[in-house]
Amino acid sequence: MHILLVASAFNSLTQRALVELAELGHSVAVEVTPDGGALREAVARYEPELVIAPMLKTVIPPDVWSAHTCLIVHPGPPGDRGPASLDRAIQEGAGEWGVTVLQAGAELDAGAIWASVACAVPPVGKSDLYRGEISDAAMEAVLLAVDRVSSGAYLPRPQTDPAVRAHVRTRPAVTQDERRVDWARDTTGTVLRKLRAADSRPGVLDELLGTHWFLHGGHPERRLCGEPGRLLATRAGAVCRATSDGAVWIPRLRPRRSPGGPATLALPAVTALGALLPDLPEVPAREADEDDWADIRYREQGAAGVLSFSFPGGGMSTEVCRRLLTAFRRACTRPTSVLVLNGGRDVFSNGIDLKAIEAAADPAAESWANITAMDDLVEAVLTTTDRLVVAALGGNAGAGGVMLALAADEVWCRQGVVLNPHYRLMGLYGSEYWTYSLPRRVGPGTASRLTQRALPVGATEAMRLGLVDRLLMCGPQEFSADVARLAARLAGTSAAQARVAAKKADLERREAAKPLSAYREEELARMRTTFSDPHAPYHALRTAFVRGRTAP
Repeated sequence: MHILLVASAFNSLTQRALVELAELGHSVAVEVTPDGGALREAVARYEPELVIAPMLKTVIPPDVWSAHTCLIVHPGPPGDRGPASLDRAIQEGAGEWGVTVLQAGAELDAGAIWASVACAVPPVGKSDLYRGEISDAAMEAVLLAVDRVSSGAYLPRPQTDPAVRAHVRTRPAVTQDERRVDWARDTTGTVLRKLRAADSRPGVLDELLGTHWFLHGGHPERRLCGEPGRLLATRAGAVCRATSDGAVWIPRLRPRRSPGGPATLALPAVTALGALLPDLPEVPAREADEDDWADIRYREQGAAGVLSFSFPGGGMSTEVCRRLLTAFRRACTRPTSVLVLNGGRDVFSNGIDLKAIEAAADPAAESWANITAMDDLVEAVLTTTDRLVVAALGGNAGAGGVMLALAADEVWCRQGVVLNPHYRLMGLYGSEYWTYSLPRRVGPGTASRLTQRALPVGATEAMRLGLVDRLLMCGPQEFSADVARLAARLAGTSAAQARVAAKKADLERREAAKPLSAYREEELARMRTTFSDPHAPYHALRTAFVRGRTAP
């Protein structure tokens, strides 16, 4: 079919819909549209057989949905209506949720149902849930709906059907009054549900140390406790705050936007608070307690080491890169034959942290510090010759995050992952040794095509191109356990030992032809020129991206 995807942003689900529908042989176009008028023009221009809206905040005009079959992807089960379905599901503690593909009509979310798929709701943040279980359910529902539309024989189920009508409920957006935390009364579980329901947007508005902040994200703390509302400790940039029966870790804070001022940025809580932060102990996570929150953790299974990490949105700041490099070097001292870089169930990495750079006193200098720290990490992976290194991607990756994964000997990813192996849309040439790793993987021609076209690559295509070595057909919650088992099995093979010996010889041969340092110097020369030029498009593109503006 000729399908037009219309969306308010080219977000993760829209990208996944594009690559998976195209993989099945459909002709797919994408239009990021700001309003109904632009949407109408796009439909007239593309003349699609089917219109699908994976994530659309505007209303499809009546003259469009009356003349074309238009399907809306709604992140809620049949009968659920309203703009805050995931927020309410998480905040109300739903154990199961779902995605419904319904036909656009006069009443929002009230159209006939073409497909619906249920999914679990694990204890994670909204953005993680959206990119994980919701994304999986959405694609299953979308592909089913497309099959049904193309058959010409399926009749969608109207919501007047008694089985659906009994579950119909329209709920408004969640207000800040509903999200507000009562630190004296709310239990840790209640606080976590509120924080997780607003982890990416809009955050939970709260007062802390005499200033109003939006709180972003939350993790349980099972040892520390104190007077409800009081700050107790710090860990990896997060602050620990006491609840009525325990405490929670809050990774990020965002100040309120001043009238007429620019959009504010969510930053590590310790950074955001700055001089306001009282003298608090830095309390590291207990390595043996996997329930003790940490953004970087190491464990072993058999002869395999697993270095797991998870950073909000996949951004890796200078400080994060240095901490991960320290953890990687420490892991390399352990007697293992396989070491896994495990990004866990959500985003693996998107490379340098654009928000941290934007918030810096000197963004150009911070850009340079961040890319060199990222290069140091990638170099350590590339030059590890005494064991096999596996990059495990349970979630998406972009730009330098893809190149970090390609530095490993093998790349394993979960089915449904989307990769963006390019930098061009941010006005950057790129570094992280991509001019070495990418052509080595896919060949010079394909490397050039991937970086210049700057389009997303689905997991299946990535496997076919050679970007990925193994696809894991599992859910987000099962990914890390499956990776650890597979790594332990790989570590126990004689083939692994032979490959370790071979990789050292291969690196020495490549170094003799062109040393890694030469690739780094060439890439960084291009990056330095961009960073140091205040008129380079990168600076405006970065600001527009992190502050939610239209790119110039």
